[in-house]
Amino acid sequence: MRSIWNGAISFGLVSIPIKLVNATESHSISFRQIHTEDGGRIRYRKFCEVEDREVTSSEIGKGYEDADGTIVPITDEDLAQLPIPTAKTIEIVAFVPADRIDPLQMDQAYYLAAGGAPAAKPYTLLREALKRSNKVAIAKYALRGRERLGMLRVVGDAIAMHGLLWPDEVRAPEGVAPDADVTVRDKELDLADALMDTLGEVDLADLHDEYREAVEEVIAAKAAGEAPPEAPSRPAGGKVLDLMAALENSVRAAKESRGEAAAPEEQAEVRHLPRKTSRSAPKATGGKKSTSTTKKTQATPRKSTSKTAEPAKKTATSTSRSTASSASSRTTGAAKKTSATKKATTTKKSASTTKKTAQPRKRSA
Repeated sequence: MRSIWNGAISFGLVSIPIKLVNATESHSISFRQIHTEDGGRIRYRKFCEVEDREVTSSEIGKGYEDADGTIVPITDEDLAQLPIPTAKTIEIVAFVPADRIDPLQMDQAYYLAAGGAPAAKPYTLLREALKRSNKVAIAKYALRGRERLGMLRVVGDAIAMHGLLWPDEVRAPEGVAPDADVTVRDKELDLADALMDTLGEVDLADLHDEYREAVEEVIAAKAAGEAPPEAPSRPAGGKVLDLMAALENSVRAAKESRGEAAAPEEQAEVRHLPRKTSRSAPKATGGKKSTSTTKKTQATPRKSTSKTAEPAKKTATSTSRSTASSASSRTTGAAKKTSATKKATTTKKSASTTKKTAQPRKRSA
């Protein structure tokens, strides 16, 4: 890796020669500006306003424009001789726990490479000290025309430095959070926790830039004279009206995507409706009522017989015998009808028949 800055780490009275190299690289696809009518390249050329001619990069320097428009030239030698200790030195000012650093402050990342064999021992000493203390080093350094803040930490067997924004460069999140007073229920938090657990962790090495791959496919297709691939149709998303339902569906979808079965309490409960009973079907209670009615019917002739016998004894013996015989025959007929009623105890007609048979007995009495 090519170094972009050479200097030293100032660690108290210890000086560690180092080289600064970029720790990251961009894989994004870059485009050129073209003329849409003929495809010609659009280039930016640098002209000198005084001579009105194009100049090369070697002829271009730095200058500061004053308030009245005056340009003050500043050379690289002027910047190299700045009266600050961080001009060519990464000066460590403190060691703090890593959680003290706000991720919003993190900027470009660099690797610090040992500058030759003499730097191997102090470099290793600083690396091991950072490991054992579980802390990071806060340092100040000058790069690209201004003084910056940095954080040194151990990555593998190397020391990495993250450029940090100054605290006053981080904006406060004013007006970002919702203004409305919202209350979140415990059950909603439980479902959110369940969704987080279901999604689980991910190995960042498995993630890749799908957008860049799609752009490469479009470029390859158009270079071959083919039609670019069409984007898959996406279902139209509806408005989320029920947060609980959205969370439950998200948990269920996440489990299905991971090949996990939904929990029994998460499955839909199926309830069977009771079957409607036919109007013609007899009720069980009706049979009992008809049986009790039948019992009352059987007892009625006995009472009517006894009442009929008493006046028969007072008038004449022949009359009592004829009355008794007619009562017995009626009782026998009622018994036959009662037996028929027992066979159809569940029908309503049996009850009406029993009531009809009871009426002549009352007339005979």
